[in-house]
Amino acid sequence: MNILTVVGARPQFVKAAPVSRALVRAGIKEILVHTGQHYDDAMSAVFFKELKLPPPTINLNTGSGSHAIQTASILQGLDRYLDELAFLPDYVLVYGDTNSTLAAALTAAKRHIPVVHIEAGLRSFNRAMPEEINRILTDQIASVLFCPNETAVQHLNRENIYNNVFCVGDVMEDSMHFALSKLTDEATRLEWLQLIPATYTLATIHRAENTNFPARLRDIFAGFEASGANIVLPLHPRTRLVLEKNEIKLPVNVRILPPLGYLDMLTAMKNARKIVTDSGGVQKEAYWLGIPCITLRHETEWTETLEQDRNVLVGSNAVNIAHQINATTALQPRSQPYSTDVVANNIGIFTALGVAFLV
Repeated sequence: MNILTVVGARPQFVKAAPVSRALVRAGIKEILVHTGQHYDDAMSAVFFKELKLPPPTINLNTGSGSHAIQTASILQGLDRYLDELAFLPDYVLVYGDTNSTLAAALTAAKRHIPVVHIEAGLRSFNRAMPEEINRILTDQIASVLFCPNETAVQHLNRENIYNNVFCVGDVMEDSMHFALSKLTDEATRLEWLQLIPATYTLATIHRAENTNFPARLRDIFAGFEASGANIVLPLHPRTRLVLEKNEIKLPVNVRILPPLGYLDMLTAMKNARKIVTDSGGVQKEAYWLGIPCITLRHETEWTETLEQDRNVLVGSNAVNIAHQINATTALQPRSQPYSTDVVANNIGIFTALGVAFLV
């Protein structure tokens, strides 16, 4: 059996690592295609190294561009690559909700290759988000759907999707625990990043719903300034360009870091006082690490993080942002909404792969 896996963005590298190891154990051959949607070394190559992810068979070198241009470029590049193969794969495996996800699913569907979607069934119910459109369409195309939790299964069922739907737990948690087991130089990394544990708030901003609207970015940074807190911001390249283009000046209490590799980012997260983000993946990682999270959105596809008061939605409201950064947060006991009894050490995803592919 042969599977062609398509990745292109930072969170997909994180998700692909434990699945690739499970595929090896299952005796399944994998062809790994990198679309090049994230092409900066700090957001691409370092993740393959730190997560022990095999190097991609090919990089389509898509680069940046509008959603339409990027999606079309991946469609064309992947279609050409499939033409070059001696035989078509048995499945095309995609992750999450990026333009790479949808483009790969569409390319496979047009060639009648079954699509496997990992992290299926998530919904924010905000179709203004490009990620929401990518999720919905990919789930409609997919032949096998692996969900991180029962809520995602219920979303699919409400859309009349029942066949080959598996709740396998969240592979990002597998990746995080694997990486933490390799994090033997935490003190050295903290020194290099100039971070003192529990004295700073870690922030990440990259979603189009914030970066495409300079007024929202200004409000977010006004909230940071009003908080007076020590804010550390690893700056996404797209966010940097928007700040420069619109001449948005950063408050003096915001310290910029370059994009961080996975191990550096985990180090910064687990030692933060709080985390402020618009990232879906960072919300989950904050939840698992036990760090209070403030989400710069009005909704989240990870609704379970809100139920134990571990995550709060503030949008771009400066007053709310400043208030939540300075609020004293008493975390409630953490439940396990993303794990099944068999997800540890990749057993969950391995079992699901066995059911879907080997039986």
